[in-house]
Amino acid sequence: MYVLGDSLVDNAELLGLPYLPPYANPFSTDRDIMYGVNYASAAGGILDESGQGLGERFSFSKQVENFGITMKQLQNQMNDAQLQQYLSKALVVVILGSNDYVNNYFNPTYPSSSRFKPDKYADILINQYNKQIAGLYSQGLRRFYLAGIGPIGCTPSHKTAARMPPNKCVDSTNNIIQLFNTRLRSQVDRYNVTYPQGIFVFGDIFQAILDILDHPATFGRNNAESICLPLLVPCSNRDQYAFWDAYHPTQVVHRFLALTAYNGPKSFSHPITIKQMAQIQI
Repeated sequence: MYVLGDSLVDNAELLGLPYLPPYANPFSTDRDIMYGVNYASAAGGILDESGQGLGERFSFSKQVENFGITMKQLQNQMNDAQLQQYLSKALVVVILGSNDYVNNYFNPTYPSSSRFKPDKYADILINQYNKQIAGLYSQGLRRFYLAGIGPIGCTPSHKTAARMPPNKCVDSTNNIIQLFNTRLRSQVDRYNVTYPQGIFVFGDIFQAILDILDHPATFGRNNAESICLPLLVPCSNRDQYAFWDAYHPTQVVHRFLALTAYNGPKSFSHPITIKQMAQIQI
């Protein structure tokens, strides 16, 4: 399992895999990488320039480049036939795009929003996304779970900045995010035709998180408005919160996202679930 992104929705445990070592971990061994690698980087985006004001980070293109280095390590451990079979069973999880909006398009220090209309910017992101998926496929990877962007307009940061009342998200922000999500879902259908030996699944994180926020009690969350880490001391009952800080969902929300990606309902995983994908023989 190979994870590329700016965060991790951890399906490794559900697939019976150990915790994935970070790519930059200097203590990882050749044996460790046989189960997969986590290439995810804080502040990393689809575009190379996203998050540049936050310091060093791995963009999507750099993460794909890093996978190429892992490939060289794998080539030293098995012959070509074994490697091809190994890669055909590997799962690639891509969770990218949030930073291209939070730390680029919605950030006034970037010129993106003044240069591009929202739909044009979504096209730019998808075009770059397509290049990186093609690069990963060309190296032999065949199973892809491609997650959309969550409802950024419902994060405490955006709601506070817009002075939104409780239980109300910033619809204008979410509408812009959905331009990217709609395009990515359509691309998944195209990928499944363009790359007939591959299996591509779109993860609707946007709708899954909205369901939690709209019905927090149903999902065991009592607090969908406040953040668990308001100052330096975290809350003691973090399992009751939807957001850890001003931007990031809590661990229990991430686990729910992993479970829905793996088991369904299918409304959150298009056209099949990760569990179904894992059962398909390529």
